Amino acid sequence: MRIEINANSLEVTQEIAAQLAQLVSAGTIILLEGNLGSGKTTFMQAFGMALGISTTITSPTFTLIDEYTEGRLPLYHIDLYRLETSQVPSLHLEEYWRGDDIPLGVVAIEWASKLTKLPSSYLQIKLSYPVRSPLHDQLQDPLMDEEIENLPSDRLIEIVAEGTAHLEILKSLAVKKVIMQNLVTQSSITTSP
Repeated sequence: MRIEINANSLEVTQEIAAQLAQLVSAGTIILLEGNLGSGKTTFMQAFGMALGISTTITSPTFTLIDEYTEGRLPLYHIDLYRLETSQVPSLHLEEYWRGDDIPLGVVAIEWASKLTKLPSSYLQIKLSYPVRSPLHDQLQDPLMDEEIENLPSDRLIEIVAEGTAHLEILKSLAVKKVIMQNLVTQSSITTSP
């Protein structure tokens, strides 16, 4: 099952993240994909706030893994951007999604395409710009504050479920889409099997 949302503002992206956070349970795995500046960290900030995390969530680009335990569920925010694919297995990420030696929580992995082995069940969230702006070609790494402020606010958010537990989360999110559709007046939400 897949949901595709054309979010026309930052607030809509944040609301989708907040709605999703209300539906997750311990063991939920979120694989985040999107170019630099596509909104992965912004999505996770809203997601974390909705879980009850009061600490400001930042991208763990240099720390690789940030653990937040003060919310409704533990959140393990992982960023693989700076790693080579061959380095990823040394992180032993399966310990996070199995709950080995740590409390089982929500695992969110940015740049998940670098995983050498996918979990058997997950939500994949792809964030992108629906229309390419000339500004995208000028972006530097890391993004400067003025670049972030000038990025278009429109996002295409595609959410795909793999595995029964994650399919149920996505079905529940699809039911909530009517509520979100009222919020998203000029955005569109489509669902497909």
